[in-house]
Order: sequence, then C-alpha cells, then structure tokens
Amino acid sequence: MSAFKEGDPTTLSRLYGRSQGKPLRPRQQGLVENLLPQIAVPDEGPVTAEGLFGEDCPLHFEIGFGGGEHLAYRADLLPNHGFIGAEPFLNGVAQALGHMDEKRLANIRLFHGDAINVLKRIPDGALTMIYLLHPDPWPKNKHAKRRMMNDGPVQLFADKLKPGGELRFGTDHPIYVRHALMVMQRFTEQFEWVVKDRTSWDTRPSGWPETRYEHKARTVYNHEVWYFRYRKR
Repeated sequence: MSAFKEGDPTTLSRLYGRSQGKPLRPRQQGLVENLLPQIAVPDEGPVTAEGLFGEDCPLHFEIGFGGGEHLAYRADLLPNHGFIGAEPFLNGVAQALGHMDEKRLANIRLFHGDAINVLKRIPDGALTMIYLLHPDPWPKNKHAKRRMMNDGPVQLFADKLKPGGELRFGTDHPIYVRHALMVMQRFTEQFEWVVKDRTSWDTRPSGWPETRYEHKARTVYNHEVWYFRYRKR
C-alpha cells in the first residue's frame, strides 16, 4: 500500500516502505518482463475504460492489492467489468500477474506504483467500485497523514465514483478503524454508510473473498477484522 509525504495527501510524492522483498522466482520475473508491459496502465494521460479495455464497461479500482487474490477473484466473478489494480510492491505485482496468467483474466490492468497517480487521471464519475483492503495503518499519531483514509484521498474517491458507486474498506487495525470512521463522518454529504447493525461490519459481505493477509491476521494474530461499505450519494 502506498502512503504520502505530510501535507496535501493527494500530492504525488515518494512512497514510504519497501518496493521489493525477496527476489522474484524465474516464472514471476518472466511475467513481469513479458506480461506486465502488455497490461500495464500508462504512466501518463487519461485513464478510461475505453482506453484500457476498448469498450465502455463498468470500471473497478483496487488500491494496494497485495498479492492480487481479491483483484483476481472479482475480475473472474465479473468478466464483463474492467479492473485496475495499483500496487507499489513488485512482489505483489508479480503474484497478481500469476493469478491473471493462471485464470486467463483479460479484464485486469495493473499499475506498479502510486495509486493516486492513476486515480487523479480517471474521469470524475467513472468508477463503479473502489477497494481499499488492509492498508498500512501507520499507527503512530505523527504518521496519521500518511494513511490513505484521509480527507484528500477520500475526496478523490468521492469525485471518481459514479452516483451509487461503492467504496469498500477493510482493516484489522483498531486505530485505523477509529481514524477512518472519524474521516468518513466529514463526508456524509458524499457517502452513505451501508450499515444495518453490528453484523454489517463484523461479517464479510458477499463477493468479498478472504485474502491471505486477512487469513493470517485472523488466525495467526487473532485480530478482529472489520468490513465497511460506503455508497456514493
């Protein structure tokens, strides 16, 4: 997941943290060298469904897709929709390419880098769904401005989602939950919280698969996981 220099959270700037972990396996390296250039989101210019997929289809965007399990699941579930995934960690990009290759998914485009770079180039009202699952919590108060759930990025989400479009946010970090809920309280004119009772945020919604990260958080660290859905008014 990406994070930003203190100041305007929508300003394109350096990313915090590592961009690569352990060396890629030969197959992964081959996919990065051969498949990624074919399906990569351009570094510049407008980002549209027509430009990426050749047709005006519903467009989804996942910020920091990790290993790409959720992205691949959703793309496989909705083959007539277009999916964009942005991830700064090269190992995650390689894993997502593996899912695409194995499942023969032609409706995904990837961006190896900062999600904000892509979001700012998508026309307003063009996105059907935005996914932000288990972002870096940056739990220290002095790092709070690095969190993706802040006023600048959330305003971008509101601008880019079409009316009725949905923002899905998930985390296993209690500090991030409190922070995100506080931020979203400032956007009640733009977003409706899709909630009925406690089960709305305690239970994973239909069509929202468990990722490896979430499984580890729940089973290894015994963390509670929360799920939030916000609909663009």
